[in-house]
Amino acid sequence: MKNTLKVVIPMAGLGTRLRPHTWSKPKQLVSVAGKPVLDHVLDMFSTLPNPDNVEFVNIVGYLGDQIEDHMQKCYPHIKSHFVVQDNPKGQSHAIYLARQYLTGPMMVVFADTLIETDLSNLLDKPSDAVAWVKPVPDPRRFGVAVVDQDGRVTQLIEKPKETENNLAVVGFYYFRSSEALIAAIEEQMQRDLQLKGEYFLVDAINIMLEKGITMHTEKVDVWLDAGTPDALLETNRYLLKNGHSNSEEAAKRSGVVINPPVFVHPSAELENCVIGPYASIGSGAQVSSSIVRDSILEDEAQVSDVILERSLIGRRSQIQRRAGSVNAGDNTVVSL
Repeated sequence: MKNTLKVVIPMAGLGTRLRPHTWSKPKQLVSVAGKPVLDHVLDMFSTLPNPDNVEFVNIVGYLGDQIEDHMQKCYPHIKSHFVVQDNPKGQSHAIYLARQYLTGPMMVVFADTLIETDLSNLLDKPSDAVAWVKPVPDPRRFGVAVVDQDGRVTQLIEKPKETENNLAVVGFYYFRSSEALIAAIEEQMQRDLQLKGEYFLVDAINIMLEKGITMHTEKVDVWLDAGTPDALLETNRYLLKNGHSNSEEAAKRSGVVINPPVFVHPSAELENCVIGPYASIGSGAQVSSSIVRDSILEDEAQVSDVILERSLIGRRSQIQRRAGSVNAGDNTVVSL
């Protein structure tokens, strides 16, 4: 359908900054605050005015079959398409591969970025495009939006040398016309506007701006990153403090001390332990004779006789008789 909103989620990256966890799963399936990062991304679209008239276009690569399996299992009601980007050549290249599904209005969201925004009036926006931004003290490591006195975007600049334009682009976009974006990407490739072998979306948008589209910004107060271990733990802390904990339910268990906020999956087994603050314990996890705080334990992880802080423990991993910070991928055994 022409007026169906298409949501494009590029997810073909290798997630090298989240290794060892991404050796065995895509970074979008790493857990934070009780569920995969991808689930939190999908939650951002819950305020769309007509969620039944939305299609998701997922661009996958390494281990992408896991993303497809997860979507089919956990979101069977969502209409999804899957496009494989075997040889990643950047953001624009990923979107271009999905062009057969792209007509009418579309959004692009990068799946290691979480924001809080209201999309209920999205389709009523007067502009041809919207970029979500957050003012930052030092924009030099981000892409920024340059706006004129009327609030219209005149240019996007990647990693500016100056700090006067501080509206960092958060990786969340709306385009009234998919066709216009695809045409700009084609021109980007013809001009060979790329950096280190990758075609960045910023260059395609700048082509659209050159051709006279109107683009404005939407500011967000909350911009969370899930691309590195430290960022993931920071995001876990924020989400647990803001509606994603079940501390009261967890505190009803006997033999457990809960220091909120925490998330403890109902199927997790806890014995003689202290959980929290800022701990997320996944499905089927087992914790005994341990203290776990400011950490994420994924599904079926087992820890005993440990004191864990600022730790990421992968699925089915076993950690015994350790203290401190541990970063262990799936199916890992760590013991003294």
